[in-house]
Amino acid sequence: MIELLWPLALLALPLPLLVYWLLPVARQEDAALQAPFFRIAAQYDVQTGQPSHTSMLRRLLMVLIWLALIISAARPQYIGEPVQLPTNGRDLMLAVDISGSMGTEDMEVGNTLVSRLLVVKAVVGDFVERRVGDRLGLILFGSKAYLQTPLTFDRKTVRTLLMETPLGIAGGKTAIGDAIGLAVKRLQSRPADSRVLILLTDGQNNIGEVTPLQAAKIAAQEGVKIYTIGFGAEEMQIPGLLFNRTVNPSSELDSQTLIEIAELTGGIYQRARSAAELQAIYTVLDELEPIEQDQETFRPVMSLFYWPLALALLASALLIVTHPVMLSGWQSLFRRGLDGGANGEPNR
Repeated sequence: MIELLWPLALLALPLPLLVYWLLPVARQEDAALQAPFFRIAAQYDVQTGQPSHTSMLRRLLMVLIWLALIISAARPQYIGEPVQLPTNGRDLMLAVDISGSMGTEDMEVGNTLVSRLLVVKAVVGDFVERRVGDRLGLILFGSKAYLQTPLTFDRKTVRTLLMETPLGIAGGKTAIGDAIGLAVKRLQSRPADSRVLILLTDGQNNIGEVTPLQAAKIAAQEGVKIYTIGFGAEEMQIPGLLFNRTVNPSSELDSQTLIEIAELTGGIYQRARSAAELQAIYTVLDELEPIEQDQETFRPVMSLFYWPLALALLASALLIVTHPVMLSGWQSLFRRGLDGGANGEPNR
């Protein structure tokens, strides 16, 4: 069906009539500027003094323009049929670390070393695709934590925004506590039994307004369950002048804090040292029991205001074309052209 978003705009429909009835009629002799073509501009025939056919057409066009503009201002919109939204599912916030250390190339995929963030995008992207019926939200954090997508059933958009995330856009440091606090804020309005946060990081909290454990205590009070994942290889070969040197690229990973966060909120901590282990962890998390939620419906809405607006623009163009002054000018040019042709003079 079609509804008007701003129906009060229709109250302006009789405004031209009120102006016509209440304001005095303008006369040539009262004008400050004397126009020699006043009678033509007033849309009256010069010889008979009666409204011409062009005048009647222009009046109809002006009425049409006014009606179309008012209808467009009322914002008509088409309301589609109700669509039932899924009733089973969880409210999952995904917090992904995109700090500078996520660019470390210590993940082996097909005999090729790739960055941690590239592996996370692939694994978490597949996890998002499998979450049919869940509301998913995405938080990205580095020096700052920000909400990339709110809780939504649109898994395609969540995955697309994750895949398009550049490394280090949120800063080079790691604000784990701020990411947890932001997730709790976004989950507060959801049913208490379905609030879940899956947090992935490869480092330790070294910046932010709140510490991870303080944020975890608040999350526990709000009934938010946090699953933490520590990601990064424990061995990496660094080429040297004479021989390769083995280092631990995950030496800054604060596993103890991640364990305490999970224990405080009733979640679990898991360690992923490779792409395969990370995939296995998200497969386990994929087995969370669904939570029954209230039935919800969605009705698609499509704006229609541009149709009457386009009609008003078209009628305005016709109004300009049929203006008496323009018609008089065209007729004069046409006659001059005919006279010039009859006299053997070139048309100009």
